[in-house]
Amino acid sequence: MSDRRIAESRNEPIPAIVLLSGGLDSYTAAAIAKAGGFALNALTIFYGQRHATEVESARAVAKALGVLRHQELTVDLRPIGGSSLTAEIDVPHDRDLAAAGIPSTYVPARNTIFLSLALGWAEVLGAFDIVIGVNALDYSGYPDCRPEFIAAFEATANLATRAGVEGARFHVHTPLITMSKADIIKRGMELKLDYSLTHSCYDPVPPGRPCGTCDSCVLRARGFAQAGVPDPLLR
Repeated sequence: MSDRRIAESRNEPIPAIVLLSGGLDSYTAAAIAKAGGFALNALTIFYGQRHATEVESARAVAKALGVLRHQELTVDLRPIGGSSLTAEIDVPHDRDLAAAGIPSTYVPARNTIFLSLALGWAEVLGAFDIVIGVNALDYSGYPDCRPEFIAAFEATANLATRAGVEGARFHVHTPLITMSKADIIKRGMELKLDYSLTHSCYDPVPPGRPCGTCDSCVLRARGFAQAGVPDPLLR
């Protein structure tokens, strides 16, 4: 019997796979899913990113969330390259976030790969819900953070798996998809999340301190300012 059916038969929380990076968004998305009645199985992927400090943060976040399982996978995307997060390309700093075009911090097919790995684990566990913290408002121009992509992947999941062929239905949950960064932080504060555990910077300064000027740092700072609360990483 699958984890989901066992949970349903016992009136327990439904198992879900949550992609957990150690960043603010994935932490909040996971906490929202937990508050909504899901039992979390966290998947963290080290893909060769230069901000590997986030993997340590993911461990701290997973512990704080009380996940059932925390799976860490290494899928090295550095040989493929094509991104300033995985290749010898400078991370942009003080960039105009309103500028057109996709920034160099986009990692080719990253969310497709991550969701595929989550889907495989979900099928093994008999879980049919996947949670990812993508956001379509403060998304820095990444095409794999759009609702259209998520809908397309969900349709693929139900076509490309044994569980889907046998009648199960996978759902990809994106609780942050229409929220601003400030709204995400406010929701996290309501859930009493400890954002000092998180890491957001694309280009951290040794020994892992946020640079303050990459896209992710700027979006994070703007979100905390608009939410009216201090960023605990800057205290």
